[in-house]
Amino acid sequence: MDLNPSTPAPAPVPRRAVSIPVLAVALLVAAGLSIAGTAVVFELHPFSPPSKGPRVTVTDDLGRQVSVPASPSRVVALGPNAMDILVRLGLRAHVVGVDCSNASLGGLMGDYTPNQTAAWNLTSAMCVVAYPQLSVEDVLNRSPALILASSVISVPALEGIQSTYGIPVVILNPSTLGGIVYDVETVAQIFQVSAASLVAQLQTALAGATQFLTNLTNNGTPLRTVLASYYVVPAGAPSAGYFTFGAGSFGQSLLELSGGVNIASNSTEVSPELTGGQVLYANPGLVLCGVGFGIGLSQFAQGPDWSSLPAVQHGNVTTVDVTLMTEADPTMVLSLHLFRHLLYPNLVPA
Repeated sequence: MDLNPSTPAPAPVPRRAVSIPVLAVALLVAAGLSIAGTAVVFELHPFSPPSKGPRVTVTDDLGRQVSVPASPSRVVALGPNAMDILVRLGLRAHVVGVDCSNASLGGLMGDYTPNQTAAWNLTSAMCVVAYPQLSVEDVLNRSPALILASSVISVPALEGIQSTYGIPVVILNPSTLGGIVYDVETVAQIFQVSAASLVAQLQTALAGATQFLTNLTNNGTPLRTVLASYYVVPAGAPSAGYFTFGAGSFGQSLLELSGGVNIASNSTEVSPELTGGQVLYANPGLVLCGVGFGIGLSQFAQGPDWSSLPAVQHGNVTTVDVTLMTEADPTMVLSLHLFRHLLYPNLVPA
């Protein structure tokens, strides 16, 4: 059975649960964002292009070659994945702005958890409204020399800012967990700092996951089939279903390195939404639910055909912090042991 919905709803890019119901609309709006009004914004908020000086050319995750100032002092980070890398490399002091939903959609707390805001010392004064559409004015008000962004932000809007104001934009959008290592090295190259220690930790975690998978195979242990869902549209609602990860996504890579078989691996969409019938047909041995931002297991229990799923009937349902599923950053790689435990609790201690 094809796991691609015949008439799929606009699917959000994997991110964090609170923004996902908004993102289905937000991405449609943001994708059509025009820079036509930036002349007015420029008049109200004059922006000085980054000064001349040493520059570094990097290739981002969309294959774009971008010339950026070496060790920029002012950075707007549009995505927790970018923030995680910056903080782990000791670059927090360079950050002058972060992505936020507009006030009606939760502001800063719509995009970052309380733990993240506290650990990274984020305040509402740093907000750059990115949802439902990117605020050019907010970006210019931060006078950044560089924008680091997840591709969940409208790429055309970001490229419009780059071409209009000369602010370089580097997209961090890895399709595999190995790509997260590349992103760390790219950011380190921009800021001319060493990433050796962090890269070594990540490579050790990846090697451990690979060895675990090899051991499962050598021991003849059947791999668990998994539905990993980061958001659910309840039964009875239009386009009811479970958002998950398709082929070519970091979520697919996460499951594979954890010893799981993704039931949506044949989907041609990066972020497919599966109907209840499709999940029933695939019959996952485990349902892994991403929770947080006000979304808990009770919301997933309202999903289509939930009580009919054998995994639910046999108690093979577990939860995990949704940010560990949807934010492709070093923390995701370093959490691989946790995912192995969730998939194989009898083999991997907590």
